[in-house]
Amino acid sequence: MFILNEADREYRHGDHGPKYLEKGPRMNFGIVQILPGGTVSTHVHKIMQESFFVLDGVVEATVDGKTVVLRKGDYIHLEPAEVHTFHNNSDVNARMIVTAAPFVDGDKEEVK
Repeated sequence: MFILNEADREYRHGDHGPKYLEKGPRMNFGIVQILPGGTVSTHVHKIMQESFFVLDGVVEATVDGKTVVLRKGDYIHLEPAEVHTFHNNSDVNARMIVTAAPFVDGDKEEVK
């Protein structure tokens, strides 16, 4: 068992991006913050499935070319091989919980 507080971790890019509270050995659990106008790069995972739960804000998710709007309380699940990106078109920060399993370090491929 371990316990930590979100404040004990930092976002990957200072004030945005993922903040992992757990990273492996079997799954990832974190919080993703997307600033107003911000985008998560388009990418795909070959092995990991990901799930996102919107805590705050509005996020546009594009999965395999289809765009959906996610709001506070919405949940989206992505299977391996689904190409995805997220964008925040609003004027407030968007925050989502993210889980990924099974944990596979390096299982992220950027897509142009």
